[in-house]
Amino acid sequence: MTNTLNDDVTVTLTSDEAVVLFEFLRRFSDTDKLTIEDQAEERVLWNLCCIFEKASVLPLEANYPQALLSARDRLRDEN
Repeated sequence: MTNTLNDDVTVTLTSDEAVVLFEFLRRFSDTDKLTIEDQAEERVLWNLCCIFEKASVLPLEANYPQALLSARDRLRDEN
């Protein structure tokens, strides 16, 4: 499946992955620190990375660095 920059990407997680990922993200939101507290958090991040790799060929393209910069610019807060 090829996605362009304007396509939506749907991510499907198991209930366990969702709970572990939610806790990881909540903790980051509360502390501003990205730390792995349990190997399950590492596993869910690896699984998520694999899902994104399967959903897009963009990281394999020569223009990936520019596409990443552009995406960051569009998502960054304005202030």
